[in-house]
Amino acid sequence: MPYWRLSSYYFFYFASLGALVPFWGLYLQSKGFDALAIGLLMAILSATKIVAPMLWGHLADHGGRRMRLVQLGSLLAFLGFLVVFAASGFWGMALAMLLFSFFWNASLPQMEAITFNHLRERPTGYALVRVWGSIGFVLVVVALGVFVERGSLGIVPVWVLALVLGILISTLLIPDSPPASGDRASPSLRALLCCPEVIAFFAACFLMQLSHGIYYAFYSIHLESAGYSSTAVGQLWALGVVAEVAVFLVMHRLLDRFGARRVLIWSLGLAAVRWFAIGACVDLLAVQIGAQLLHAASFGTFHAAAIHLVHHLFPGRTQGRGQALYNSLSFGAGGAAGSLVGGLLWSDYGPVLTFGVGSAVSALGLVIAVRWMRESFAHD
Repeated sequence: MPYWRLSSYYFFYFASLGALVPFWGLYLQSKGFDALAIGLLMAILSATKIVAPMLWGHLADHGGRRMRLVQLGSLLAFLGFLVVFAASGFWGMALAMLLFSFFWNASLPQMEAITFNHLRERPTGYALVRVWGSIGFVLVVVALGVFVERGSLGIVPVWVLALVLGILISTLLIPDSPPASGDRASPSLRALLCCPEVIAFFAACFLMQLSHGIYYAFYSIHLESAGYSSTAVGQLWALGVVAEVAVFLVMHRLLDRFGARRVLIWSLGLAAVRWFAIGACVDLLAVQIGAQLLHAASFGTFHAAAIHLVHHLFPGRTQGRGQALYNSLSFGAGGAAGSLVGGLLWSDYGPVLTFGVGSAVSALGLVIAVRWMRESFAHD
């Protein structure tokens, strides 16, 4: 199993995310774009996440040669981002962001399928590979923050380009891996999507990422309006990712002992507690620290358990589309819906109710998972 080569992909992919999420909006602002333009340009990153994975998944499942598609997507993402340096005005930047993010978002679910095929009989070891993505994210957020503070925001696209090049190089080193020869015959995708347990699983994933969409869009605003310094806000964000890294290191043991379904259910319950604590107890630093440590559950254990279940639910030639559906419905549609819900509620109803809605939808996901995902679900 090419552990370090697989890990290098996750490292560079999520490192590029660490350069984009905190700093790209600031870069666009420095280039003279107003708030509406920045919002629309950033929305392109999420919008392509809904469509691109499904197209790439369809091509991978029907044509095989999954790694070649990942390599092609990574090359086109790199070439697409080069357009940023020549872009002029809103439409030029929008085209650049569309070309880059479409192929950048398309490849990740296929890499998830390739990683599980390499893991074969040890799928619970996924978290030990994925942890390098979280490490890359933290390192780039910290390092690029120092460079921006000492220099200019103009360095941000250079960093992103270098990291996307790292993604491309890493894909050239990873061997393809077909589904294990012992996989059961692949059912039709339509039959799988009509299964009540699968519907319940995707509903729970959508609701969990909807709650995270509120968090990603408004957590910093919530803290700053409560009087937290920019340094404190950054430290709380970093604490959440560090907790995520820590839980990834022991995730294989949790999955082996408790099973993916049980881990998923506990993650939903702890997420409900986390969002309530963030919304209702913002003045208590100790509570906020505890809430950020729960990122280990609301994101870390949930994602590892969910990706494990997707691997079992969608065998053979449904693999790519299964991973793509998970990515599109949760991080794409769920995250976008959360940002929209938060935007509609924040100004008129305030942070307590907004994060309360996040808590409520996580609890709803918990009820759905307990009620419709059976104990034998996906042989977890």
